[in-house]
Amino acid sequence: MSSPIGSSHSQSQGNQQWGGRYSAGPSAIMEAINASIGFDRKMWRQDIRGSLAHAAMLRHVGIISADDEAAIQEGLKAIGEEIEGGSFPFSEALEDIHMNIEARLTERIGEAGKRLHTARSRNDQVALDIRLWVRDAIDGIDGQIADLMRALTDRADEHAATVMPGFTHLQPAQPTTLGHHLLAYVEMLGRDRSRLGDCRARMNESPLGSAALCGTGFPIDRHMTAVALGFDRPTRNSLDGVASRDFALEFLSALSICATHLSRFAEEIVLWTNPYFGFVALSDAYTTGSSIMPQKRNPDAAELVRAKVGRISGSLLGLLTVMKGLPLTYGKDMQEDKEGIFDAAESIALALAATAGMVRDMKPDGARLREAAGAGFSTATDLADWLVRELRLPFRDAHHVTGRLVAKAEARGVDLPGLSLEEMQEEEPRIHSGVFGVLSVEASVASRTSYGGTAPVNVRRMAAEWRERLA
Repeated sequence: MSSPIGSSHSQSQGNQQWGGRYSAGPSAIMEAINASIGFDRKMWRQDIRGSLAHAAMLRHVGIISADDEAAIQEGLKAIGEEIEGGSFPFSEALEDIHMNIEARLTERIGEAGKRLHTARSRNDQVALDIRLWVRDAIDGIDGQIADLMRALTDRADEHAATVMPGFTHLQPAQPTTLGHHLLAYVEMLGRDRSRLGDCRARMNESPLGSAALCGTGFPIDRHMTAVALGFDRPTRNSLDGVASRDFALEFLSALSICATHLSRFAEEIVLWTNPYFGFVALSDAYTTGSSIMPQKRNPDAAELVRAKVGRISGSLLGLLTVMKGLPLTYGKDMQEDKEGIFDAAESIALALAATAGMVRDMKPDGARLREAAGAGFSTATDLADWLVRELRLPFRDAHHVTGRLVAKAEARGVDLPGLSLEEMQEEEPRIHSGVFGVLSVEASVASRTSYGGTAPVNVRRMAAEWRERLA
């Protein structure tokens, strides 16, 4: 009986067909799956920075000579210039950025280059590099979030009194202001910055000197390299130093939450630019046309920002899955941390830049926003509150009276201010003409002066506070 997967000849043909570049055999497959230079070359700056600090420490404690350190320093500087200039000969056969740089260093300076790896392992070297890379990424992303917060704050101050509908369940609820709405995202982004700051503080320990897993017998000074690299201290346990990636998980978690906030705002931009809403317009800089429908202006930038959370949270889930079953200490599985980290950081950076651009670009339609703010009996709560304040009705009774008035207005095809005083008094005889002073959308938002409320005076005050904090 023939094999269900065919003969060896057909398997060979299948390997060529399905395997593509891997048809040369196991060595080619192993080289391809093992090599990380295609993506971890992004860490070349961090790798050189760590090696410079390590070399200085080795010379300080007498493990290498001053001449060797000088040669290493000069060689690493030259390699950095080669990489920056695009002339560095990256080799997949050398697997990763660490071995590529070390091999090139030895080519350039000879025996001294071979001494650089004394008292360290690729395990603590890669743990160091990825911490440095994530730390640098946090600093850059923090600046971008702050820039977006400034953009939102400026537009909020500009539109502190621009009334718009507030929604619950995407149904008209109460009037609010565009400024108040935008400041809600400033608050969310402020917490995103805080989460990233907490992540940075927790991860700011140097694993360098943990070596392969158990430390080293050489008389190294881990505190010296930690200080030189801007860390608060060295990691306290060598096993943890090389085996842990929770800092990367926390980083990806913070990015996922931030991306979720950006996605929510992007969804609102998509809705607001729809002609059926007509709340804001975006210029050609952040929209695209249709290949077949000449009238279209598609909010593609917002849609792509909305989608980025899928990639970013996917990177988080991917790394959680990689790490969940790994015994201590290092496993090659952990090589899979980097591509997701790099992609997530690049994705959030692009999403933040696009969102800040849209915030500065968008043109709100004040008249349309004001018209929509008054629709759907949006000042019904103000009427109920007035009945409580002025007539001393219990709120539940006021709620019932207001509900009957809404039903009456709906039956007549008018909004609440369209009812006459007599029609209102049919439901509650004590209602007087003062009620009309609270039924406009402007009066509604102006009345909500409680701390954190939507009143324009509050919005201006909060915008000023944020501007000062972000200065």
